[in-house]
This record gives sequence, structure tokens and C-alpha cells, in this order.
Amino acid sequence: MNSIDESESLATLRRLPSIDAVLRHESVQPLILLEGHSYVATLAQEVVSELRSEIQETVSPLAGMAANELLAEATSRISRVCESHARVRTQRVINATGVVIHTNLGRAPLSENAKGAIADAAGYCSVEYDVDGGSRGLRGKYAEDLLLELTSAEGAIVVNNCAAATFLALTVFAAGKEVIISRGELVEIGGDFRIPDVLTRSGAKLVEVGTTNRTKLTDYENAINENTGMILSVHPSNYRIVGFTSSVGGEALANLARSRGIIFYEDAGSGALIDLKEYGLDREPVVRHSIESGADIVSFSGDKLLGGPQCGIIVGRSELIEEIRKHPLYRALRVDKLTYAALEATLDSYRRGTAVQDIPVLKMISATEAELELRCRAFLNKCPEIPGMRLEVLAGASVIGGGAAPDVRRSSPLIAVSHSDMSADEIETRLRYSDPPIIARIEKDLVLIDLRTVSETEEGEVLQALSRFDVRIPS
Repeated sequence: MNSIDESESLATLRRLPSIDAVLRHESVQPLILLEGHSYVATLAQEVVSELRSEIQETVSPLAGMAANELLAEATSRISRVCESHARVRTQRVINATGVVIHTNLGRAPLSENAKGAIADAAGYCSVEYDVDGGSRGLRGKYAEDLLLELTSAEGAIVVNNCAAATFLALTVFAAGKEVIISRGELVEIGGDFRIPDVLTRSGAKLVEVGTTNRTKLTDYENAINENTGMILSVHPSNYRIVGFTSSVGGEALANLARSRGIIFYEDAGSGALIDLKEYGLDREPVVRHSIESGADIVSFSGDKLLGGPQCGIIVGRSELIEEIRKHPLYRALRVDKLTYAALEATLDSYRRGTAVQDIPVLKMISATEAELELRCRAFLNKCPEIPGMRLEVLAGASVIGGGAAPDVRRSSPLIAVSHSDMSADEIETRLRYSDPPIIARIEKDLVLIDLRTVSETEEGEVLQALSRFDVRIPS
């Protein structure tokens, strides 16, 4: 660095703002209220230190900056950090991808009734209090009663997710015993949730029967011995074998288990409480049918096709459910008051026969192509003229997703967005940076908005985001 550059650098360093000046700046004051004085003060120290280091570099774009420019740069950097933190927080987003049960976006959106129930239960509530008797009540009794009614089971219990339900059932009934399962059902569901690993960790011994694509009843019969504790059937969810295949139905396995004095446990997966065949979900087992076919216990998710909060549900014979309830592991895995409240409200919709109208997942799945076409056309008519932007309706498809039925598609008209001055990636990014973030998908260099997963009340927010494409995107 020559003497002139060094002199300019030293002069710029002397113009650096003090920490106090940064904190008193009008743009920083709202951030202090939002993030706290201590945190923003630490940020200010870090930012000023960064500026000092950059000014001392051989070639620095900061060299020669006036005091007000350096202050503006410092406050701008603090704002960007805080904006970044806001985006990382769990926040509401608009799912415009067309993936109904989107694992990364929280799976099933809750019904208005369920959201209201959570708000009511957020303070003091009767989670373990009998209002009529004025004494301690049974935790989750109303939800369990609804589950008995809706599934025809004798007993029910709720834990924090379906993986926990599987692990708990295996621990209680199969620790130290053999569990027979078809090789075609030794699947991995979700992030590292592998059925063989769960079996091993529960203390059960895995006994594989049949082949990957074909398993017969005699395979199960020949594997049963004095050490057998359970026959396990796992719904493969997002795994499919096609072609030369065969498997054994639940009723035949239930009869075999009963005749040999062992438990037949069915992991039904996504939690369909009603028949969804007319919507293309003909492979999803209805929990009531599993119970009526003779399964001793059945587990399933609360936050997929059932459309409720994240939880794992176990239903079945009353004496088996009570044995699970008495196990020490149950207390570690049971759900909180908010989950019970949301689950009760969701199950109430099934009892009333209004689930398809009330529960967003079912409402989205059941929406017809004609209904969505009308919504898309109305959306385009409401959209203001935006220079350089083109919106059109194209034929396409939505997917159920979430491990429930990733290969099941529902025909859906899609809104394709393009812009003369922006790439598809730029458009998609701008939508993600809107408030709330709008998550779309890109196909063939077009940004696609699928209204199947966008509620009618959210359409206005999408229109507003499209009309604000001149807003700066934070770096």
C-alpha cells in the first residue's frame, strides 16, 4: 500500500461510526425492539469490526467513504442479518407447488376448527381435568373415544409420531421375540426411518419371509415357532413393486396369527379414515377395514391423509392398548395438550361427516379439474397488467406427496409465470422472498403456481407478490 492509499485508509478508519451511533440510527431502532438490545449491539460490534478489516485491505471499495456512507453501510449490513434470521424462523408460507402433503412445508395444514382448538388450549385447559366431576381426568380421553368410534377399535392411544408408535408397539410386544415380516415390506420411510433398524432397536428379532416381490401365506406359516411374538405388516407408502408380485392380505394374516396365539400388527402408514379410491388413492388402507379384517393393533399417522397434527396413533384390542399405556416408554412419547386439541377438532369433522369440506388435505385432494380451471381463469382476470410478465393457464398435475402416495397424480390446470427480463429461477426466488414466502415449482423454464394447494384466501397474497416484482431481494 503506497503512502497516499495508506493515508486515505487511515482517514476512512477515523470516520467509522461508533457502536452507539449505529444503535441510535433510526433503521436500527425497530430491530432492537424485535431482536433485543444485547443481540443487536453484538451485531453492531461485529459489523464495525468487519468494516475496519475491509478498509485496511490493499484495495477496498470502502476507502474514501464519507462518515454518513459508512454509517449507512453498517446499518444496512445489520438489517440484512436480521432479515436472514427472520427467513430462517419457522413461518407461514404459501404452498403453490401442488404437492398436497409436503413434508418440507409441514405436511397437512390444519383445519380452521383445529387451529381454533389449539388457540383455545394454549392457555389453561382441561387436558387432564374432568370438568363434570371436578377432579383429575383421563388425558386424551375425548380423542381416544372418537378414534374408537371412527375405526371400530376397542382401544386407542396417541404418541408423538408414527415412528414412535411403531417403536413403542414393537418394544411392548416383541422385545426378545421374533417378528415375521415380508422382505417386500422392509422399507425405509422418511429420513433414515428403516423398518429393520426399528425392529432391532426395539429388542425384537427380525425374521424375513418370502422374496422382495412375492410372499405367500405358507412363508409366514413355516416361519412361526415357539419364539414368535408377532406378525408385522407394513404399508410400503412411497415404495412400489410392479410386475410379477403377490402378497398376503391382512385378513389371512390375522387369521393365521389368531390360530397360533400371536399378535398381528399392521402399520397402515398415512392414516386414511375414509375411502379415498375415487381420488386415485385406491392403495391406501382404511384403518376401519384393517380392524374389521382382524388386525390386533394398527398404527398410522395423524398428519398425512388424516389431515391433523403430527402424531402417531395406535388402535386395536383394548387389553393390548392398555398394556402399551402402562409401559414406561409411553410417557416419554405421549403428546401435549395442543396436539390433543387439534386432533380432537380434526376427528370431530369425520364424526360429523364434513371431513372433505373441513380438512384442507381432503379438500385439496377432492378438488376437481373443472373447479380449479375456474379458479385459475378468475386469478388471471384479477391480475393487474405487469410490464414484462406473462401469465397463462396450462394443463398439468398435482401430487399427493408426503410419502402417502407420491405416484398418485391429480389433473390440475396450472398458472405458468414468465417474464421478459427475468429467468424462471429469478421469478421463483422473488416469490420465495415475498411476505409470506410463496413456494412454487419450475418446469421447462416456467414457474408454475398450482392453486390446488393455495387456499382461496391466499390468492390475493399471491397476486400482490406478483405485482411487486420491483422490490429489492436481500443479498
